[in-house]
Amino acid sequence: MDDEGRIWQQVIGGALGLAVLGLAGGYLGWLHPFGDSLAVGRGIAAAAVLVLAVFATFAGLRMAAFVSMLLAMLCGGQVLLAYTWPGLPGRYSLYQKNVLYRNADLAALEADIRAADPMIVTLQEVRPENQPFLDGLKDAYPTQILCTGGVVGGPAILTRLTPVEGTAFCGPGLAAMQVVAGPDDNQDRFWLVSVHLHWPWPYRQSEHVELLLPILDKLQGPAILAGDFNMVRWANSVKRLSDILGVRPAGPTAGSYIGLSGLFPLPIDHVFASRGGRVSLRPAAGSDHLGLLAEVEV
Repeated sequence: MDDEGRIWQQVIGGALGLAVLGLAGGYLGWLHPFGDSLAVGRGIAAAAVLVLAVFATFAGLRMAAFVSMLLAMLCGGQVLLAYTWPGLPGRYSLYQKNVLYRNADLAALEADIRAADPMIVTLQEVRPENQPFLDGLKDAYPTQILCTGGVVGGPAILTRLTPVEGTAFCGPGLAAMQVVAGPDDNQDRFWLVSVHLHWPWPYRQSEHVELLLPILDKLQGPAILAGDFNMVRWANSVKRLSDILGVRPAGPTAGSYIGLSGLFPLPIDHVFASRGGRVSLRPAAGSDHLGLLAEVEV
């Protein structure tokens, strides 16, 4: 091999090594929250490793290319399944939405909620000034809880299901209540949780999760967890929250945050339930997040 060939081999090998490092680092959120930030780009990293592995094959790095291809297919396949595998629909319908604290089209959002006609609505970034919007939905959702949340507002839950008296409470970026549903002789009793996590590292998402874990750990029985997690569902921070509640994701995952780019929306809004469910997208309605309409089972 001539000098120019060796240089190309070193360049491609170095690029492949960096791509593999970035892909593998996305699994280390348990070690440091930077791993969760890397997990957001897991699909892109897997594609980059796969492309660079092809170049590495032609550059003579066949063993490195083979191992890298296997890693890329394994990790990329996980992301592909999350985007394509639908869950089984359940009996309980839920509308999930980050309202956007400066939403100027709440009338459109109210209309879309009414059109979807869910049993449960979970919201985030709801400000006290939005109380007329909530009041306008009280005929359809008489049970409501709104928790304060600083400048951008807090989480809220609206439902037509029967609340269990004395169970509603607020936490840091969290609203929760227990409800009952079904015939009197066979009622389901389960928790509803609306959550809005902080942004990931270098921001305070990992610290926020640590605050929420002992709170969620006290909720006994089936649950539905929905919200703006500001993180992909396969990241360590989200998995810790869903695991402690014993809930599964409603699938498939979908790009819901369009604030950065409508062409490449980020899948950071999720719905989980004790037995999973199926989810579809709803319009933005004045927000930088698309809505989610889920049919879940507890």
